[in-house]
Amino acid sequence: MNRLAKLSVLVLMLTFVHAAEINLSGSVVSDNQKMLTSRYMGYVKNMAVSEGDIVKKGQLLYEIDSKEIESAERQVDLAISQARLSLQMNKNQYNNVLTNLARHERLYKKKMVSKYEYEMLQLTAKNLEDMVKIAEEQVKQALAKKEEVLNQYNYLKILAPNDGVIVEKRLNEGEMAIPGMPAVVLTDLSKLTIVAEMSETQLKYINLGKKVDIEIPSIGFKTVGKITSIIPSSNPMTHKFKIKMDFDHSERSSVYPGMYTKIHIK
Repeated sequence: MNRLAKLSVLVLMLTFVHAAEINLSGSVVSDNQKMLTSRYMGYVKNMAVSEGDIVKKGQLLYEIDSKEIESAERQVDLAISQARLSLQMNKNQYNNVLTNLARHERLYKKKMVSKYEYEMLQLTAKNLEDMVKIAEEQVKQALAKKEEVLNQYNYLKILAPNDGVIVEKRLNEGEMAIPGMPAVVLTDLSKLTIVAEMSETQLKYINLGKKVDIEIPSIGFKTVGKITSIIPSSNPMTHKFKIKMDFDHSERSSVYPGMYTKIHIK
C-alpha cells in the first residue's frame, strides 16, 4: 500500500471515530413535576410557600377559606333536625295506631267493631310502618351528607404530596382558588433526569441503556449516566429527536431543574 493510500485509510478511520463521538447540550428536568390545585372553590386565606421554597411531604402549601362548606354544614344540620323530627312524629303516630289496633282486635273478636274498621286500622298501621322506615332512611342519608360535608374540610388545606421545590406560585392570599386551575407547581428533586436533542443522523450511534458522560459545568459536577428514552417523534423543523438520560445525583444536593448540561457519547 503506497503512502497516499495509507493516509486515505487513516483519514477515514479518524472520520469514523469522530463521527461516533457525539457532544450534546441538554438540561436537567424533573420526571415528577406536579401542578397542584384545590378540589373546592374558595379564596386563599393562607399561602404558606413562595417560589424557590424547598418543602417536605405533608407540608402545608396553601389553605382556602371554608365559608361555603360552613354554609353547607348548617344546611345539612337543618336537614338532619327535620329528618329526626319527622321520624319521631311518625314513630309516635305508629305507636298510637298499634295501641289502637290491639284494642280493636280485642273488640273485633267480640264482634263489637266491624271488619271494615279493623282492616282500615291495619292498613293505617302498615302505612305508618312504611313511613317510619322512610324517615329512618332519610335520617341516615342526612347523616351521610353531614359526613361528606365534614370530609370537605380535609381538602381545604393543600399539602405537598412529596418532597420537592416550589418552582411556580400562581395564587396569592385573597385570590380565588378554582378547581382545575393550578395554584402551585412542585418539582420533585429526587426524580431528576437530563433531556437533550440530537439529529436523526446520530441515532444510529445510540441505544437504550448506553452509558454517557455527563457534566454540569456551573457546579463542576461530572458523572456517568445512561440513555433511558429515545422519543421517536422527530421535530419536523429541526429534524431532531429527544433523548432522556438518568444519572446519579444523590451526593450533590445542588443539582436543580433547568441547569445546563454537557453530554458526551462515545
